[in-house]
Amino acid sequence: MIKKNQGFLNFLNAFSDAALILISYFVSLGIRFEVLNGYSGNPLRDSRFAIVAVLYSIGIVITYAAAHLYKPKRLKRVGIDNIRVFIINGIGSFILMAFFFIFRLLDVSRLTIFIFWMLSSVFVSVKRTTVFAVLRYFRSKGYNLKHVVVVGNGRLAQQYIRSIRANTQLGIRVDGYVSGVPKKEMGVPLGSYEELGEIIQNGSYDGIIVALEPHEIRFMPSVLGIADKEGIHVEMIPFYNDYYPMYPTVETIDNIKLFNLRATPMDNIVSVIIKRSFDLIGSLLLIIITSPLMLVIAIGVKLSSPGPIIFKQERIGKDKKPFMMLKFRSMRMNSSEDTGWSTDRDERRTKFGSFIRKYSLDEFPQFFNVLVGQMSFVGPRPEVPFHVNHYKEEIPRYLIRQQVRPGITGWAQINGLRGDTSIRERVEYDLWYIDNWSAGLDLKIIWRTIFGGMVNKEVIM
Repeated sequence: MIKKNQGFLNFLNAFSDAALILISYFVSLGIRFEVLNGYSGNPLRDSRFAIVAVLYSIGIVITYAAAHLYKPKRLKRVGIDNIRVFIINGIGSFILMAFFFIFRLLDVSRLTIFIFWMLSSVFVSVKRTTVFAVLRYFRSKGYNLKHVVVVGNGRLAQQYIRSIRANTQLGIRVDGYVSGVPKKEMGVPLGSYEELGEIIQNGSYDGIIVALEPHEIRFMPSVLGIADKEGIHVEMIPFYNDYYPMYPTVETIDNIKLFNLRATPMDNIVSVIIKRSFDLIGSLLLIIITSPLMLVIAIGVKLSSPGPIIFKQERIGKDKKPFMMLKFRSMRMNSSEDTGWSTDRDERRTKFGSFIRKYSLDEFPQFFNVLVGQMSFVGPRPEVPFHVNHYKEEIPRYLIRQQVRPGITGWAQINGLRGDTSIRERVEYDLWYIDNWSAGLDLKIIWRTIFGGMVNKEVIM
């Protein structure tokens, strides 16, 4: 049973984090005073540094525990936890700097604190990523397994078993299933629903997976009662799984639970602040950095054909609000700009326009859209009103895209769905992005956009 060793493993994990934070504290002092400044009077000999370092390490580890960083997470991505590590360490470093400044206990520069924040975050994140990879490797080889029993034999129960068999790195083993009628494709039949109590008592299981069908819901009280009696962990796959959101929010009225079926990770206020702060700071920096290049492009557009330098087109943004999206004009003035999609070999393009479109340079003015909050760096690409009004009638859940800010790039774009491609496929990718958003996913999309996503299939004229 894996839970017998879980307490020790959690302690070992926390202790190693504290040790790495402690080490990074003294390494940062050494870098700042001895490497960068060549200071001969070694500040590390001051015992006050050691006391502060130990207390700070313990405090950060306690904060990690409060943020659920030591809970078993076989089904979750390690990247999300690493982002939390950077955030917690950043807040902790800021508090540490304020503590030094207010009480004047030690003379530590802001550069030292910054080095400490980066080192501690990198050390802990690398350790956690390595442990995560090692655990997944050994689990795929049959070690550190979590043994479960599936209750049910319907479509979702079968789908769960297939997914577990296909992902051996999760370290979950289905020892059998309980159902009213045996099914060969389910694996080992353990008995009927009425025999579940005896099955749990006679076996050695870490949990049960309840996947009852609607017509079997009458068994739910007895199944949960047996689990409570035997003290075994229960996870449930609701029969309305296909309609259940990835990150549900729940409100209550007396004993009634209300599930928001359209909740997304970006509904969280912390997520909103993180995403908007990144957009605001990033767009401002990129406008400054790319301003010389944008000036050159502006001159090229002006010389290429008569008309304005900036092409403004109405698009539909967050909450279905229209805004004017900016681009460097790449085409000759035409009458179909409000409804017509461009293609890889669009004859309306100018020679210079085909060049800037090929390398996505025409998108640079959208940094201003991001700066004022009309767009984000990452999100579903905004569409013109004509297409929004057309496709909302044909494509299910199409307008869910309008619950978030549209983006300069997105999950659909880095997967090859840009320009004249299937709108249905794009919507599927956009909805997946909305349901699975994280800061780490945004960084991944931006990384893949910069290194491979900016050059498209358009042919230069």
